[in-house]
Amino acid sequence: MNITSVEEAKRDSAYYEALTQLLYQLADDDFIIAYRGSEWLGLAPHIEEDVAFSSINQDTMGHAAMYYQLLEELGEGKLDYLAHGRKVEERVNAILLEKVNGTGTYLTEPKYDWAFTVVRHYFYTQYKKIKTESLKNSSYEPLKHVAYKVNMELYYHLLHWRTWFHQLCTANGDAKTRMKAAISIVLEDFGGVVHLGPAQKEMTSFQLIDSEKILRERFLLEMKQMFEKADLNFTMNMEMKRGNGRLGEHTSDLDDALKTLSEVYNSNPAAIW
Repeated sequence: MNITSVEEAKRDSAYYEALTQLLYQLADDDFIIAYRGSEWLGLAPHIEEDVAFSSINQDTMGHAAMYYQLLEELGEGKLDYLAHGRKVEERVNAILLEKVNGTGTYLTEPKYDWAFTVVRHYFYTQYKKIKTESLKNSSYEPLKHVAYKVNMELYYHLLHWRTWFHQLCTANGDAKTRMKAAISIVLEDFGGVVHLGPAQKEMTSFQLIDSEKILRERFLLEMKQMFEKADLNFTMNMEMKRGNGRLGEHTSDLDDALKTLSEVYNSNPAAIW
């Protein structure tokens, strides 16, 4: 199967539904984690990391924009609306990605957890890389083309987070202790990142992306190798402790984030942002 245009994608309602569900997941995931990453601006451990992390977040928000653009082309609404105008219950991002970085806010006593951030971003980027490699073979040609663009930048993102993860996990004392605690916290909700939602069977049968089972196995293989290098016991019980974001289940963390993210848009939705 090879779908090259919007018109072809719309001819089969089941294909269209599976495709749009997948695109919403890809876009919403990148959109919210890019925002959480941006909250570290000026707060990262050192100036070089501040610059590097900011660049990664810009790239990631750009990836979200490309997926929202595909949805706009499919008739789902304007890009700005899809990113900023949709309600919390309409979002399908994984709950883990909306979780705050720590206590306080960006402007008021931000006491963020760098270990949690490293683990969350490393795990997410590793899984995103695996998904993107799969999307390079997608039956929807426009999505395939976006995947090639995203994949080029992901190489550097993944290298960045692998380095942080390995260095902190192999350090002595408090660093390793905090990383182990962060791994446990991330795994409590990482199942939501892996989950492809209610249309996962259709996504696979229409060759939009490999099955969740295959993607999970590839992820586990990569993580097993990294855990061994970092001298960590390999346990990967990925849960959805706080709910399933693919079903529109979310926390107040997302509500608060969207109020900040969409403040300018909501001041004049008719404008072009």
